[in-house]
Amino acid sequence: MSLRIRFFKLPRHSTYDYKPRFYDPQKEELEERLKQIEDLKGGDIDAAKARIAGGFKRGFSKEHNRFRRKQVAQSNYILVATLVTLGILTIYLISRYMPQVASFFGG
Repeated sequence: MSLRIRFFKLPRHSTYDYKPRFYDPQKEELEERLKQIEDLKGGDIDAAKARIAGGFKRGFSKEHNRFRRKQVAQSNYILVATLVTLGILTIYLISRYMPQVASFFGG
């Protein structure tokens, strides 16, 4: 048993336990799409911004994935070519100068 003297009582944390009675994700998604379409049909500046942003989001995924795969493949090719070149250069330098280095150390 511990003896704690407290001058004031700290409140306990509140919890929020909301359980919806019914939730239809397809209906929610449909309503969100309809709202976006209505926003896009407007002629104001916000509608134009939404149309431009929506175009970027739609076209970005497939084209971006293809472009990214191509860039990664090219980067990997350059990396392998660089490693092979450095390996060949290292082997050449070792075979060329190793006898001189061994004789320098008295071997």
